[in-house]
Amino acid sequence: MATMAQAIRMALHYGEEKLGVKDIFGEDVGAPLGGVFTCTQGLRTAWNSPLDERGIVGSALGLAMAGQKPVAEIQFSDYIFNTIDLLKLCGNTRWASGGEFSAQMVIMAPVGAGIHGSMYHSHSFESIITHIPGWKIVIPSNAYDAYGLLLSAIKDPDPVMYLIPKALLRVRGEKLIPGEPADPKKLNHMIDAPLGDRTEWQPEWPELSDISIPIGKANICTEGNQLTLISYGRMLPLCLEAAQQIKNENYIAIEVIDLRTLYPYDEDAIIESIEKTGRVLVVNEDTEVTNFGEHIIRRILDSCFCSLEAQPILLAGANVPGVGLAETLELASVPSIDAIVKAMKNIVEIY
Repeated sequence: MATMAQAIRMALHYGEEKLGVKDIFGEDVGAPLGGVFTCTQGLRTAWNSPLDERGIVGSALGLAMAGQKPVAEIQFSDYIFNTIDLLKLCGNTRWASGGEFSAQMVIMAPVGAGIHGSMYHSHSFESIITHIPGWKIVIPSNAYDAYGLLLSAIKDPDPVMYLIPKALLRVRGEKLIPGEPADPKKLNHMIDAPLGDRTEWQPEWPELSDISIPIGKANICTEGNQLTLISYGRMLPLCLEAAQQIKNENYIAIEVIDLRTLYPYDEDAIIESIEKTGRVLVVNEDTEVTNFGEHIIRRILDSCFCSLEAQPILLAGANVPGVGLAETLELASVPSIDAIVKAMKNIVEIY
């Protein structure tokens, strides 16, 4: 099974061969490194930009307005904040021009904690980008979704922020991407650049298929009738593990929803689940103040207040300026499996 990094690489290859992508660029994105997380190794249209986030976003917008479909990478989302004014322009271009100019572009940005990156390489960005209208925002939790969501992002006429949970990039998927070999070692040999001299290396790409995952469609990972657990990205695997743990210990059936897309998000799936369970816990690792999960809870209160049997709860990252470097500090900065289990038990037992 492919890792998330390999899935992203294969989706980008499909994009440049089948979907008209002519420019994949960013800091260290081209040869020889192929991205700090190796997501762009071996790609024909990948090239290195200067170390200039504003230049990267501005170039992507210019290419998009000229009719191209650029995919640009900000090496870490922690360094995207000086581009906020440009992100606003990307978001309002099609609206402000009455549809005359499109901004069909994808910005990829690794996000979140989990790799001991401390305060300069652990930031979450999703709550901030959801405040900028005109953008669609996706964040996969597994390799298969990473592939399918990226294909949809490339095709979408609006700018798409493709957030990559960096702690999941080396995690292998549980579902084969159509075309990839079943043997992970064979896939590694085909598309992973060797260590050392890479001047003569060329990837051997598998025959890939288009499995676009619709933007705005959540995934019901597990079904249950006692609690709805909503999450995405890096927290989703932790939520699944916590839900299984509490099911084994207490026989409590948890319905776990992977949003996959933060804007637009699948409000119908959320409402349908809460009308069945009457209880909801939203989990993410962004800081708790003005957290996107708060918006989800407000919409839940607006749409299904009468179905609730308990107060909706948000479990988020600590409201601190940065994630700690030491493992103990990092664990204290973002939700853990134990914290998720405790929150679920409290909701079900108290009410």
